[in-house]
Amino acid sequence: MAKNPKRPVAGLPDKDTLLAFLREAGEAEKSDIARAFGLKGAERRMLREMLRELEAEGKLGKRGRKGFAEAGTLPPVGVADVVARTDDGELVVQLVKGDADAPQAILATDKDRRGSAPGLGDRLLVKFERVDDNEWVARFIKKLDADGLKILGVIRKGHREVRIIPVDKRDKDVLTVAPAQAEGLKDGDLVLATSQRGEGRYGPKRGKILEVIGREDDPRAASIIAIHQNNIPIGFSEAVEAEANDQELPTLKGREDLRHIPFVTIDPQDARDHDDAVYAERDTDEKNPDGWVVWVAIADVAAYVRPNTALDREARAKGNSTYFPDRVEPMLPEVLSNGLCSLKEGENRATMAVRMVFDKSGTKIGHKFTRGLMRSHAKLSYEQAQAAIDGQQDDTTGPIMDTILYPLWNAYACMLKGRERRAPLAIESLERRVKMSPNGGIEAILPRKSLEAHRLIEEMMVQANVCAAQTLEKARTPLIYRVHETPSQEKIFNLADFLHTIGKNWSKGEAPTTKRFNKLLGEIKDTEHAEVVNEVVLRTQMQAFYSTENLGHFGLNLDRYGHFTSPIRRYADLMVHRGLIRALNLGNDGLTDREVAELSGVAEHITDTERRSMAAERSAMDRYIAAFLQDHVGATFNGRITGVTRFGLFVRLDETGADGLVPVSSLGDEYFVHDDRSHALVGERSGKRFPLGMNVQVLLVEATPVTGGLVLQMLSEAAPRDPNAAQPRLGMRGRNDNRPGHRGKGAGGKGPGGGRSRNGNKPNGGLKGVRKGKRK
Repeated sequence: MAKNPKRPVAGLPDKDTLLAFLREAGEAEKSDIARAFGLKGAERRMLREMLRELEAEGKLGKRGRKGFAEAGTLPPVGVADVVARTDDGELVVQLVKGDADAPQAILATDKDRRGSAPGLGDRLLVKFERVDDNEWVARFIKKLDADGLKILGVIRKGHREVRIIPVDKRDKDVLTVAPAQAEGLKDGDLVLATSQRGEGRYGPKRGKILEVIGREDDPRAASIIAIHQNNIPIGFSEAVEAEANDQELPTLKGREDLRHIPFVTIDPQDARDHDDAVYAERDTDEKNPDGWVVWVAIADVAAYVRPNTALDREARAKGNSTYFPDRVEPMLPEVLSNGLCSLKEGENRATMAVRMVFDKSGTKIGHKFTRGLMRSHAKLSYEQAQAAIDGQQDDTTGPIMDTILYPLWNAYACMLKGRERRAPLAIESLERRVKMSPNGGIEAILPRKSLEAHRLIEEMMVQANVCAAQTLEKARTPLIYRVHETPSQEKIFNLADFLHTIGKNWSKGEAPTTKRFNKLLGEIKDTEHAEVVNEVVLRTQMQAFYSTENLGHFGLNLDRYGHFTSPIRRYADLMVHRGLIRALNLGNDGLTDREVAELSGVAEHITDTERRSMAAERSAMDRYIAAFLQDHVGATFNGRITGVTRFGLFVRLDETGADGLVPVSSLGDEYFVHDDRSHALVGERSGKRFPLGMNVQVLLVEATPVTGGLVLQMLSEAAPRDPNAAQPRLGMRGRNDNRPGHRGKGAGGKGPGGGRSRNGNKPNGGLKGVRKGKRK
């Protein structure tokens, strides 16, 4: 029994009394009811008849094989499956052992929940609560082990069966679909399914369809797959939308009037939200000759997203916005992210701004935060601002050159002196973007230009972030730091091994510093090794994360760093804003004591959500590129080897930046071994090499948009043997290669040790002095 209700009066109850008992108990089996009322013999038989009558009248519902409950009710605590998602993005759960009468419940958002969020197909332990006569909510307690794993796949219909082919390249399990479920499915449907045991012991597992999420030929399929595959939360609940819509335009109450300052926003051409604006002017203080004052104004999101509201809970759960070429899954509803929190040209907006003062050497000598009311003077794109500085002004930039743009660039030139002394890591990596056509297709894969305008905004944002961390530390207010640790010794050793292969020395005992990395990058700049060394140096770095412990930021070469400049799209920045409000007494909506106590858990959670979004964005990009290249199968491309593994070579194509795999089995007639010290695949007999960084020509053999996979064939000849490298050791397949034209896996095709080895030992591992075990 779910509860221990007050013991009822002994004797056979009437129907109303029985229903009242079940209502209090939640659910009970017949034996439990009989024991509670003290029934024996004939009374038990009469109870059975009464239960049947109540069930026939629709007043009683079955719970499992033997349990009963009042119809339309749920137990206080129960096991439920996540069975659906509402139009608002909320998850719907169904009691596992409930009959048809058991109502479904909405899974409530839990801001204190740690770990991955529940998704369709998950089995949960929940607490049920009735919120209305016919409405129930379920509060998450914990996630339970499911019968099978969830799989995102595409439907493939054959003559005899319907199969689900996984969209994840790493997932090899193909599922079959029961005939009853296959009727409404079409070839090419994208589905979320869970695996179940098949009818037999062997063969493919049976799949149960949880949801049809789209079509593989939909231009948006890449982002749809990435969202579901990585459990990216989508949409907003009605409560969140209602809160977002119930906001007022900002006023001067409690704010400094900054509308006289001609701020400008400089963003990507396709940006829909603008959360930062900048302005610079000469410092008029005689004590700071040739110094500069730089203003950075950030959207005051904390004024609208207040602690412990529905907006706040859902923003925390999402952690950050996730960006795809064709869509954005925002952290905040559009009415805020693209409305009241966006610093739109000519409109009053609430801001948290910082005024920074730099001396002529580019050293910051002071700063001050204020909560103000601002009005953006102009909206510019990076390309537009850069073109204006380069002498190509337009109607927007022409009138503001002397008053806004030239001062910004002159202030940046001053700040650049300080940046160069600090020497942050100067890795150059070419990024690419997907250009979508008006009909939603892929028009082109283009390199993302790196402009001085990008670096100007970046440096001003970095300095504003440093100011935030310094201010909170000085006020002894806890904060979430952005941490980037020094590369590990293991990573430095691997880097040193690689550099040796291209004639560059790096002492393994040398402490890694950004200046040392930059010296290396400067030495190889404009050489054939420039791209691959930048890639390897990037891989040598640790992954950044959020923490309440200050471990510094190695890449930026800063002692302390916090995220402050993007509160529309990052929850970390919103928490820093609240910390500043608390520390500087700028309002009553600052960081609460409860949030201070939860800060460490929040830092861990938003690190997880950031990595979840990064994985989704990468996988979507891979699929978009594969879709773009699908029409180019059979074409040849120039590229560079960017990864070397025992199973093949990863080649990055010059034109699109796509990464494809050349399987080791396709490299030729001899066996290639992986030399991890020199980062190369080396022919066992010839010593010929395919090293990391080698320029090659490849044939595109296969492009699979649904998985994002590209399979390539090597057209270039291997590089000659390196006379300075150790001769590769012949492996077990030295004489019995499994390449095409050989006898397969050993002379007898019986595995890696098949046939006789060079020392005359017997096949199948029959080495001298080694006993064979019995076959099990």
